[in-house]
Amino acid sequence: MNIAEKEAALVRLGQYLAAKSPELEAVKERAYIANGWFIPSFIDIALDNISQYFLSPAPLRQWLQGYPKANEMRTPKTAGIVAAGNIPLVGFHDWLCGFVSGHRVKMKLSGKDEILMKHILEKMAEWYPEQANQTEVQDMLKNCDAYIATGSNNSARYFNYYFAKYPHIIRHNRTSAAILTGKESPEELSALADDIMLYFGLGCRNVTKVYVPVNYDFVPLLKALEKYSHLVDHHKYKNNYDYNLALLLLNNSPYMTNGSILLQENTSLFSPISVLHYSYYIDMAQLQQELSGEEAVQCLVGQAFTPFGNAQQPSLTDYADGVDTMKFFLGL
Repeated sequence: MNIAEKEAALVRLGQYLAAKSPELEAVKERAYIANGWFIPSFIDIALDNISQYFLSPAPLRQWLQGYPKANEMRTPKTAGIVAAGNIPLVGFHDWLCGFVSGHRVKMKLSGKDEILMKHILEKMAEWYPEQANQTEVQDMLKNCDAYIATGSNNSARYFNYYFAKYPHIIRHNRTSAAILTGKESPEELSALADDIMLYFGLGCRNVTKVYVPVNYDFVPLLKALEKYSHLVDHHKYKNNYDYNLALLLLNNSPYMTNGSILLQENTSLFSPISVLHYSYYIDMAQLQQELSGEEAVQCLVGQAFTPFGNAQQPSLTDYADGVDTMKFFLGL
């Protein structure tokens, strides 16, 4: 396949994901049964975002134009991808880069998120049998020329050890934060609620901490977060909410809640499921400088940063950890 044929294939895939066929609906149901965190509405959001921001003709063509080497003939290498499973199809972008580059891809999928990705690969193999062997799903990655691995800080140490002698991208724990001024509109706070609550807050682009000015009024934020109050009816989320509420009560720790999410003052960027951390700031410029050097921050949300509501709508050039995956593949 040349680059134009690949582009057409990906646009076709995007149209399939957007159409919500009975076949795809059945796959979504199986994915939810296999992983209770993957509720159908969140799977729909993931599919719509991939279809709109990754596989629509205009953004896809613009992205490909930035990599003229993608259409050059090359001796295919084999790249192993260890995918995460925290949100639906989180490993899709890595596969997309491998597909476009023309290299062979071996994927080790997380047991939490294998049904959706396998279905996509099966559809591509059905439509383009000549490309079917370009991607393989394997339980163990061996004999690869390069590796991309996403996991926790702990697993990253093992990845660095095993893959040290190969070209590699190793990703660690990351999360996102927001800087508020106290002058946000109700619409902006409603959009921030999406950044916080989509996928139950499990994504690295989910906001798990907000920085607020001294004497900030939390009532509008708590009210905005009520749009996701239905999540407290989800048993897995409710278990986390009850557990974290019990910890706060036992430790006599101050907190705020609207009945479905807990707000706690805490220095940590990372917060547990059902908890949003916050800290106060005095100098925004100083805070921004501090956060710009913080490796754990994947995305910074605010009026002067990534717009509210856009954290979970990454574009093709919003590479994880800021490492250009497409450039990595084309450099093999």
